[in-house]
Amino acid sequence: MNPVTSAGRTSVDTGASAKLELVDKFGYIGDMLSVDGDDDAAVEARIRIVWNKFRQLVPLLTNKDVSLITRGRLYSSCVSTSVLHGSETWPVRKENVVALQRAEMRMVRWMCGVKLKDRLASKELRERLGVDDIALVLQQNRLRWYGHVLRKDDDDWVKKCMDYEVEGPTPRGRLKRTWKEVVREDCKTRKLNRVDAMDRCKWRKVLKAVR
Repeated sequence: MNPVTSAGRTSVDTGASAKLELVDKFGYIGDMLSVDGDDDAAVEARIRIVWNKFRQLVPLLTNKDVSLITRGRLYSSCVSTSVLHGSETWPVRKENVVALQRAEMRMVRWMCGVKLKDRLASKELRERLGVDDIALVLQQNRLRWYGHVLRKDDDDWVKKCMDYEVEGPTPRGRLKRTWKEVVREDCKTRKLNRVDAMDRCKWRKVLKAVR
């Protein structure tokens, strides 16, 4: 396929009487994919989506007749899941995690009926609702998916893609953080390795152990 430029727009000629526009990012099954491989666009999109979902449920999530634990369960099942969609494969950076945590804590404070000036610890507020830190949930999701892929047959295309190395020149400057680097750090933190993933029960037990 040869890239061509027409009327100021770059596209790719598929050779089948059709041209595909080249874009910097695009949505795919609810996720946002970027040409540079980072997840900034995906995180921004999911934060917008989760706020829309949260506002739809505000009458229930802030209802004083509903216990905080029940509100937390509703939040975890109906709101939190919308921001975590596709997060298993995000090569998250610290900035991305901080943005997600800030958005989540605004919702947590809203549900608990407190303001930032009340200076209550985030951990205490999450405990009132019975919800986990989104950074922890992100890590659990990544490792759950990683273990699932490792247990696949060696000829499975998903497993092959995980270890696939893209050929080509290395760009100048500092290389972007990859998903595999993120997962390696997760495994180091949890003291896990590829062999552990073969025991599905043990793998899931370790993931659930940290709160």
